[in-house]
Amino acid sequence: MNADRRAGAVQLEALADGAGKMVRSSVDAETRMNVEEFLFHQADLLDTKRWSEYVGLFSGNGIYWMPARAEQTTWQGVPSIFAEDINLMNIRVKRIGHPRAWSQQMEWATSHVVANVRVGAPDPASGILTACSNFHMTELRGDYQRYFAGRYAHQLRRRGDAFEIMLQRVDLLSAQIPFDYVIQAWV
Repeated sequence: MNADRRAGAVQLEALADGAGKMVRSSVDAETRMNVEEFLFHQADLLDTKRWSEYVGLFSGNGIYWMPARAEQTTWQGVPSIFAEDINLMNIRVKRIGHPRAWSQQMEWATSHVVANVRVGAPDPASGILTACSNFHMTELRGDYQRYFAGRYAHQLRRRGDAFEIMLQRVDLLSAQIPFDYVIQAWV
């Protein structure tokens, strides 16, 4: 396990009960504002279907993870709703972006709202910081609308003037209930 993964695993333990353990920010106002802008930009990329750009926000070994249960501390060897590395995310981009993708033939749109952002101080060894936030997402599919809500936990590392995602954990409030149809893109 490389140093970034070890640091991520330590921070992930702090998020074992879901993404809400961190209750207030512990960084300066500028860093907090930059993280908020990054999270808002991420939501905009998803809502405007710029999925390749969204995947580009992840580090080369970044992970998008949606656990099946809030108490999960790993995606390895246990069922998850999503546990995708860059390769799997790029496959998803190609699948949903294909001109004959049946799932994309009907009108489909999302609207993300990200709020209550809390940012922890960077890990001294790796520089990775953890940001927790709440989200609401509305999805329109044909003439049907559904809602998702929950918590995000991002492990971010500075990349130049911006950040890159080492891990994005998505804890759905409704993770235990059956869905009417498959989640096509990222929540």
